[in-house]
Amino acid sequence: MLPLLCAVWADGLIDEVELESIRRTLDGTEWMTQEGRARAKEWLDRTRPPSSATYSAATAAVRATAGTGVVTLTRAGLALAEATTTRAPSWRTAAVATLGKLEMELGFSGGEVLRELVGAYGGVPAIGARSSGTARQVAQAVRGDYPELRARVRAVLSQPELRIPDPLPLAEQRERTLVAVKALAEAGLGAFAFPEELGGAGDAGAGVAVFEELALGDLSVLVKYGVQFGLFGGSIAQLGTEKHHRRYLARVASMELPGCYAMTETGHGSNVRDIRTVATHDAAAREFVVATPDDDARKDYIGNAALDGRIATVFARLLAGGTDHGVHAFLVPIRERSGAPAPGVSIEDCGAKEGLNGVDNGRIRFDAVRVPEGALLDRFAGINDAGEYESSIPSPGRRFFTMLGTLVSGRVSIAAASVAVARKALTIAVRYTAARRQFGPAGGAEVPVLTYLSVQRALLPRLARCYATGFAVRALIRRLADPDADRRRLEVRAAALKATASRDAVNTLQACREACGGQGYLAENQFGRLKADTDVFTTFEGANPVLLQLVAKGLLSRYGRDMGDLSMWGMARYLAEMAGTRLTDMNPVVTRRTDPDHLVGGAFQLAALRYREDRLLRSAARRLKARIDAGMDSFDAANECQDHLIALASAHADRVLLSTALRDLEPLAESKGKELLARVLSLYGLSVLETHRAWYLEAGYFEPMKSEAVRAEVNRACRELAPHALELVDAFEIPDYLVGAPVGRKSV
Repeated sequence: MLPLLCAVWADGLIDEVELESIRRTLDGTEWMTQEGRARAKEWLDRTRPPSSATYSAATAAVRATAGTGVVTLTRAGLALAEATTTRAPSWRTAAVATLGKLEMELGFSGGEVLRELVGAYGGVPAIGARSSGTARQVAQAVRGDYPELRARVRAVLSQPELRIPDPLPLAEQRERTLVAVKALAEAGLGAFAFPEELGGAGDAGAGVAVFEELALGDLSVLVKYGVQFGLFGGSIAQLGTEKHHRRYLARVASMELPGCYAMTETGHGSNVRDIRTVATHDAAAREFVVATPDDDARKDYIGNAALDGRIATVFARLLAGGTDHGVHAFLVPIRERSGAPAPGVSIEDCGAKEGLNGVDNGRIRFDAVRVPEGALLDRFAGINDAGEYESSIPSPGRRFFTMLGTLVSGRVSIAAASVAVARKALTIAVRYTAARRQFGPAGGAEVPVLTYLSVQRALLPRLARCYATGFAVRALIRRLADPDADRRRLEVRAAALKATASRDAVNTLQACREACGGQGYLAENQFGRLKADTDVFTTFEGANPVLLQLVAKGLLSRYGRDMGDLSMWGMARYLAEMAGTRLTDMNPVVTRRTDPDHLVGGAFQLAALRYREDRLLRSAARRLKARIDAGMDSFDAANECQDHLIALASAHADRVLLSTALRDLEPLAESKGKELLARVLSLYGLSVLETHRAWYLEAGYFEPMKSEAVRAEVNRACRELAPHALELVDAFEIPDYLVGAPVGRKSV
């Protein structure tokens, strides 16, 4: 009876129900001697528990017995009795039955209670082993193009000027951010997307690669860099002509001429088409008069405006000859060399923000500011020698969307930066949870936090999605750099991946912070700063819900119309074609298959994701067509189907991520790294199917048993990948000085 009695008192508490069970058992045990029953009952007085010395001696005896290989309290008691009694073993059968029944009543069956009692547990899950060879193979498969350029950027990021501590007073943070961006300019990193004849590389992909690497450093520096070289310099390079290029771009690249990109207005953010700043052409003076009609038309949240910018690319409605020709871009001085606002320009500091406080955002108002005709960035439209407006693109709508299409690199850049931030967060969280130990099995050592399925589920599907997104963004950068790429498809893909990657980064940061517990809440471990600085990624370069609707519109029009607004006008032919097309009937065998080989296969997962995208596409077409046919305005029709359109765009992004990753994986040479990547991508596909199990059940694509099997397979995949998690984050190749967090260093 001794092991059972020790277990009852193990936590120092004993209740009447337990006592009654033991008393009843003792009174009915014919195989025990009267002396044995009396000694056992001495342990059952709640007011007189066994002394510390007695309890310690008893557990020591049990521990000595457990060392012989017994695994339950009953077996330990039998071993003790056999070692200390001279009685014939006739009592043994009855004792086994009685003690086994009592174990069940007390909830002590199995070996866990004995292990906890004696501290004997030999199995600790293996989390933390890593193969540098496998990590190198994975890294080679996933690293981005422009490796020499990326290494050059990382070397610059190691310089003291680029290492900005947090927190700092607002003024000091802004000053240090400006110094850092100047250091980037001095290193020659500001002009890669500019024309070759002006000192650039003429390579938009190289510019995005620089931006992606900079996202591993201070994000205020990243955004100020993006404003100066990507938005301000990019607008001149893409919307201007040779006279603008030669006059401005070299000074922009060197930071001699800090500038702004003044598109957003207080009352008009994503809806650029309807901004209200005006630039009225004065034909007699051969000038434009730029004016802000009211507070809603102020240029708002403009990076570089509050302190450093001297000139701005201002988006305004061009009024000439009594006609509104729509939105155009103008170069307007906003600040004199002394730092004072230029005549007619009022500048207001937006002040402190949730994050990115190294960027000096401001509001700009123009009071009849005059600029010469040459201030118009006239690649697509201009004022001719006769003082008349002319454009090579007759339609104002087409002209507007063509102009915005040239700036798609901003969305590609945010997608790439979001992936970099997610990689950094996952590196910190995986390394910490693989090293941090917590509650383990009863009687055993503590185990790494990453041993827990809940932590695996929080991190590993996100790690898999990060890998898949990385493949898709790399392919997107290649499309951007390809002058022959279909620009409509590029715009749709950029909008989809910007929305998806930025949302994933925000969600991944929160999951990683929680997985790291209190350590994740410490400022030195980066999550607070990263969360604050990336939160705005979901809304700049296009708010994500708006971008997803534009993606849906692009899919519904087969990329045949300009991207930029939510109107469905003119799409009747495409909608009718898609609304009338039936999907291939589902194979009932596929809907029921639950074997692991089927569920983890890329072919099945991709078919399932493609089915969801196609079905949502055609059902959206039917819903829209029915409303438009009934006379509903296309805007109202789209608004009534808005949830459907966003679901369609998200399904498109999910499918693109998996199809791109599988395509890039296929030609790789067979290796352990390729095998590991295949398992990672399988987890990504499974996790998407699990997320949308309800939809697949409603659509009849899954039967209930298959839905349950998908969930179980995600669990299995997480358990199998957990021992390789360190290799997977090592493959991101982020050096410790860029990881930043003490708990995320590779040596941890």
